[in-house]
Amino acid sequence: MAKPRIMVINGPNLNLLGTREPGIYGDKTLEQINQDIRALADELGVEVAFHQSNSEGELIQAVQSCLDSADAIIINPAAYTTTSVGLLDAIKAVNLPTVEVHLSNIHAREEFRRRSLIAPAAIGQICGFGPDSYLLALRALAARLGAATGS
Repeated sequence: MAKPRIMVINGPNLNLLGTREPGIYGDKTLEQINQDIRALADELGVEVAFHQSNSEGELIQAVQSCLDSADAIIINPAAYTTTSVGLLDAIKAVNLPTVEVHLSNIHAREEFRRRSLIAPAAIGQICGFGPDSYLLALRALAARLGAATGS
């Protein structure tokens, strides 16, 4: 049986993690976070692939590409959380289990960050646990897809 495939999609400015407002987003780089995700994916028996873009159109294409290449999606839409109906529609169109993640607790931040347009299409939202938000999402999706639960 093939391993479940999970696509991890990251939105604008997440390529600057490690130097971008470390008091809010921490000091790990996106590559370090991806390494942690890869390690946990190996433990859980799932495959992961990654995509990051600062372009809304590229993120929509990444979501659409999951139709042929993934069984589930982890997405940190970053600034597009509050503005992208296009991302919402793409996630709804591919109809794959999707978990929205955020490093910071968006509900404890500025008012405009508290409303997610993506959340209605997601099976869950994990925020406020820094890089562990991704690992929690990966564990949840692996369990949902019936992968080994690892440690």
